[in-house]
Amino acid sequence: MHSVPDRSLWRLSVAPMMDWTDRHCRYFHRLITRHTRLYTEMVTTGALLHGDVARHLDYNAEEHPLALQLGGSEPEDLAACARLAQRWGYDEVNLNCGCPSERVQRGAFGACLMNEAALVADSVKAMRDAVDLPVTVKHRIGVDRVESYEFVRDFVGTVAQAGCEVFIVHARNAWLQGLSPKENREIPPLRYEIVHRLKREFPQLTIAINGGLKDDEAVAAQLEVLDGVMVGREAYHNPYVMAGWDSRFFGDERSVPGRSEVEAAMVAYCERQQAEHGVPWPHIVRHMLGLYNGLAGARKWRQVWSDHRLKALPAAEVMKRAREAMAASAALAREGASASS
Repeated sequence: MHSVPDRSLWRLSVAPMMDWTDRHCRYFHRLITRHTRLYTEMVTTGALLHGDVARHLDYNAEEHPLALQLGGSEPEDLAACARLAQRWGYDEVNLNCGCPSERVQRGAFGACLMNEAALVADSVKAMRDAVDLPVTVKHRIGVDRVESYEFVRDFVGTVAQAGCEVFIVHARNAWLQGLSPKENREIPPLRYEIVHRLKREFPQLTIAINGGLKDDEAVAAQLEVLDGVMVGREAYHNPYVMAGWDSRFFGDERSVPGRSEVEAAMVAYCERQQAEHGVPWPHIVRHMLGLYNGLAGARKWRQVWSDHRLKALPAAEVMKRAREAMAASAALAREGASASS
C-alpha cells in the first residue's frame, strides 16, 4: 500500500552521475550533509538481472536516505529490479528518463523514453505494483528541438496517472543527435520557467528541479516555488558547498565536520575499505579532490593526492604530505601578498 510521499524528502538531493556517485562518493557526501538525499549512478536493468548484483547494489549504511536510479524500458524487468532495490533496503526507485548518451539510446531508454510516455506509465505502474517504495521519475523538459510546454506537460500528466507522484526535472532539453552527454549538460538552454509552470499545473505532485544550480541563494530561490532542488556537478566539484545545507534547509543546527575532519574520516574509510575489500585508496579519494576548492594551497593538496607515484603509500601518509604541501603553498601566497602590499 503506497502512502502519499512526504515532499520534504526531496527538498535537497545530489544528482545521479555516471562514474561519480558510487558508494565511496556517497559516503564522502554523507560526511558533509546528513539529510540531503543521495542517488546511485544509473544502473541498467540488464546489469542487475544478468550481472553481479552485489557489486551494483552494495552500499554503506550511513548513506541513507538513498535512492537507486534504474535505466531500462521493459516494465517486467524494471519491476524485478525494483524488488531487488526493496530487498537491499533502498529508500526509493528512480527511473532515468533524461540521459542522452548513445549507449542509452541504443538500449532505447533514458531520454528516449520521453517520447514513450505510455511505456513510462506502464513501467511506473509495474514497479509500484511490485514494491512499497516511492517510484519516481527523472526527466528533461523536452527532446531534440521539441520545445513546447505541452510536450512535457503531457508526459508528466500521463506518468502521474500511473501513480508517479515525484518528478525530478532537469530543466534542459535532451538533444539525442549531435551533442555528447557532456554538451547536453551545458548547451541546451536552462528554462526554469517550464518547471515552475509544471508545479502550477500539477500542485498535487512533488516537483524538484535540476540543472545549473550552484549556490545556496539559487537553491533557496527555487525552493520558494518548487518542492525540491537536485544539485549535480557543483556538489561533486565543490562538495563543501553542502556543509550549510542541513542547517539552512533542514533546520538541523548540529555542527558539521570541518574540511580537515572530513578528510581524516575519508582516510579512515580508505583504510577500512583496503583491509576489508582490497579497494586501493586512489579509487576512493578521487571523489574528494574538490574538498578544499577555493582555499589557499588547494591546488598543491590536490596534486599530492593525485600523484600516482604515491599510490603504494598508506593513505594516512599521503594525507600528511598533502597537508604539508597545502600549508607551504598557502604560506608562500601570504608572503607574496604581504610583500606586494
